Amino acid sequence: MEEKKFDLNSIIGFVLIFGILLYMMWQNQPTPEELAEQEKAKQEQIEAEKKAATVTPQDAVVTTAEDYSNVSPTDSLKIVELKNKLGAFAYATTLSTAKDKETTVETDVLALKFSNKGGFLTEVRLKEFVDYDSIPIHLIKNGNQTFNIQFPTADNRILNTQDLPFQPSVTKNGDNTIVSMKLKVSESQFLEYRYELKPKDYMIDFSIVSKGLNNVVNSSQEINLDWKLKTYRHDQSITYENRYTRLTYMHEGDKISKLAQNGDDEELIEEARWLSYRQHFFSTILVANEPFKKATITSNDLVQDEEVDTVFTKQFASKLPLRFKAGEADNNFQLYFGPTDSKILKQYDYDLEESIPFGWGIFGWINKQLFIPLFSFLSSFLPYGIAIIVMTVLIKLMMSFVQYKQFLSQAKMRVLKPELDAIKEKYKDNKMKAQQETMALQNKAGASPLAGCLPGLIQLPVFYALFMFFPTAFALRQKSFLWADDLSSYDVIAELPFNIPFYGDHVSLFPILAAIAIFFYMKMTTGQQMASQPTQEGMPDMAKMMKYMIYFSPILMLVFFNQYASGLSLYYFISNLISIGIMLVIKNYILDEDKIHAQIQENKKKPKKQNKFQKKMAEMMEQAEAQKQAQQKRK
Repeated sequence: MEEKKFDLNSIIGFVLIFGILLYMMWQNQPTPEELAEQEKAKQEQIEAEKKAATVTPQDAVVTTAEDYSNVSPTDSLKIVELKNKLGAFAYATTLSTAKDKETTVETDVLALKFSNKGGFLTEVRLKEFVDYDSIPIHLIKNGNQTFNIQFPTADNRILNTQDLPFQPSVTKNGDNTIVSMKLKVSESQFLEYRYELKPKDYMIDFSIVSKGLNNVVNSSQEINLDWKLKTYRHDQSITYENRYTRLTYMHEGDKISKLAQNGDDEELIEEARWLSYRQHFFSTILVANEPFKKATITSNDLVQDEEVDTVFTKQFASKLPLRFKAGEADNNFQLYFGPTDSKILKQYDYDLEESIPFGWGIFGWINKQLFIPLFSFLSSFLPYGIAIIVMTVLIKLMMSFVQYKQFLSQAKMRVLKPELDAIKEKYKDNKMKAQQETMALQNKAGASPLAGCLPGLIQLPVFYALFMFFPTAFALRQKSFLWADDLSSYDVIAELPFNIPFYGDHVSLFPILAAIAIFFYMKMTTGQQMASQPTQEGMPDMAKMMKYMIYFSPILMLVFFNQYASGLSLYYFISNLISIGIMLVIKNYILDEDKIHAQIQENKKKPKKQNKFQKKMAEMMEQAEAQKQAQQKRK
């Protein structure tokens, strides 16, 4: 048997071979330049796979893109799953969108944020305004708005745009800023939200258009825009603000209507031109260049407990059908985010200022044609509180002839009272005859109870118009006067440690002053009326009721207006003071009852021609008297 020997030469050979192999491997290592080229080639391959991976509409099964935002295009299994989950609309965009992001744009008056997921506004801040607590005014923030289009796909499935990623771009068109949000199938196929913002303008031009989607979207089905908004509280009194927070709309030509002020309401309307989600002093308005053929609108009151529900006032929702031409979206709108101010809203088309509750009919006309221009003029050179006082003085002087007519009528009735009482006594067993003689005497003397009532009716339109003017006067917002910090809200002289139903948790001074002035005015006028009325049956009960009214009206003012605008209470306080002064002047320096009595006696001597109403009443009373006598004879 041959012995094995140690072969040194073989060992050396193996070591040399191994060393040579290591050297060759080191020499073949890629340079930095070669590594960069390889990375570039890899990226080009990824982009190529992205474009090649688009699916057909028939493969579309709709879901959200959120769970697939980080999918690598080289993962073939995930790509197939992503295709099936998202469909043609969302796939290409999703691969290039790693996270939900926002696009921020500002103008002189608006600060806006657009969500890249859903393509709609997620924040709208009015840069020039703050709320009662000095917090910036946000109309949209923290998900209080949803803006979604439900697209039926070619295979009758539903695509919700609020779940899908849009590609943003911001460009300039002169001084205007264009924000484009595109939901892409490819570079030539997309759905686009286009916003055009103008400097120093609260109105945004907004369009919803599409390109190349006629074979992707099933436009034979109704395609709706769902727009919802929960309105933030901005005023000191959430009760007061909620009263003037309403969904207002123009429809069927130029009709202005509103959903219910309180509670929940829903309407199906036709030919809707614009919808205003009004938040008392601020509004979010959608204007359609071509009216919606129909719209379903709802309003839900979110304030159930004023001490708990203090963030939102109402939730508004609208379901609006979109227009398609040749299978493509073609919708042009305007979006208004700004003050509910008549000066600003009247600058735009479609009577947007009618969304402000000036009052219906003649009341609104008085506000728009008289009080708003008058107050704008006065407040242009006077402090706002002084402007209210001057405006009140002018209105009361203008209406002083009405008070004069009332007091003159009451004075005539007081002069005639002894004769009227004598007639009542003479014909106490024949009420019909007593009424005939009373009317005859009043006609000859030129005195009538109606003469005192009619001037009072003339004041009602002015009274109600002013009642609507002050709560809607945007110019009064956050303007101070004396102890009132905000004339558009209640003033506070004391905070209460508890809440009194209907009254609140504070004490306001202006309503107290107004209630005192109303008490003395009613005490004076009620005394005049009672002194001028002839004695008759039931008079004690009437006197008792009028006595109660002297106290009821001031109490109503005290309680009801404690949470109303202090500017309105200031008006009523000054108005009643002036009325008391006018009444004292007329009574003591203008009217002379001796002269009135002499004039009445002269009037009695003159033949007095009856008007048609008086003739008709006299004939009816004569017929009734004749029938009564005939019945007595038959008995």
